[in-house]
Amino acid sequence: MYKTVSAEEAVKIIKSNSKVYVQAAAAAPTVLLKAMTDRHEELRNVEVCHLHIEGEAPYADPKYATSFHVNSFFIGRNVRHTLAAGNGSYTPVFLSELPLLFKRNIVDVSVALIHVSVPDKHGYCSLGVSVEATLAAIENADHVIAQVNKQMPRTHGDGIIHVSEIDYFVDCDEPIPELIARDPSEVEDKIGSHIAGLIDDRSTLQMGIGVIPNAVLSKLHNHKDLGLHTEMFSDGVIDLILKDVINSNYKAVNRGRALATFLMGSKRLYDYVDDNPFVELRGSDYVNDVYMIRQNPNMIAINSAIEVDLTGQVCADSIGYKMYSGVGGQMDFIR
Repeated sequence: MYKTVSAEEAVKIIKSNSKVYVQAAAAAPTVLLKAMTDRHEELRNVEVCHLHIEGEAPYADPKYATSFHVNSFFIGRNVRHTLAAGNGSYTPVFLSELPLLFKRNIVDVSVALIHVSVPDKHGYCSLGVSVEATLAAIENADHVIAQVNKQMPRTHGDGIIHVSEIDYFVDCDEPIPELIARDPSEVEDKIGSHIAGLIDDRSTLQMGIGVIPNAVLSKLHNHKDLGLHTEMFSDGVIDLILKDVINSNYKAVNRGRALATFLMGSKRLYDYVDDNPFVELRGSDYVNDVYMIRQNPNMIAINSAIEVDLTGQVCADSIGYKMYSGVGGQMDFIR
């Protein structure tokens, strides 16, 4: 149904002075990224665009600064040093509006590097654990290279791509990167209890990344009929879904479904979402759209902050004047 090539062969389509989009979070196509980086001697001024990605980012090594320039839409620890050294850029953008950069050709993508499941009998692959802006990048890229992974779960929603839309296929059989959350401290546990006490039954939840959102989830087991409309979720929601605490029965948008745009967690999470119709992953221009969010009853946004001053001002993207992570999707939900 599809013909595979080596990663080395596939990335030859990448040229100097071009823009490359990389699928985000735990779906980063690490095999393709390594093969691209291995061409550093022959490539110059390739702009590598992405949100936060898990795993290694070898192209971000300062010694490859003349070959690759990182343009991050949300800064992860694997590229933070590069941006701090002035060898990369940060583009501030709401996650809800990120797909527009590609749809309007503000970011003109030459090659999209994606990570998909094995095609089904109809020739459709799933974008697996991360949809975010990848659909928009695919639709507007000149070429698409897919890392096809037997271990990538098939998720429901609109993260579906037909083999006819892919130019090169590179097979692999590798575990999806896991994000194992640490246990909350005593203080964090108390914060989680306090926040959980502010959440009413039948509320719709959004949570960000971090130990505090996980601490909150651990305190919700006696709640009823909660909904999930969030840019991402992790392992903390699984037991709540299994106990019918989270059933999304009272949501206004995608009722009866847990809605997200990407996932990060353990293998247990990836196994749980595989071909699970209760979980839907959609593009960030849908999930993070304020118009969609505000339709849900009693929408509760649970996010972490880096700094809070005595006047109540909250900072979640930078430390002083140095950008630490980025705008992301937090403002889409809290505004």
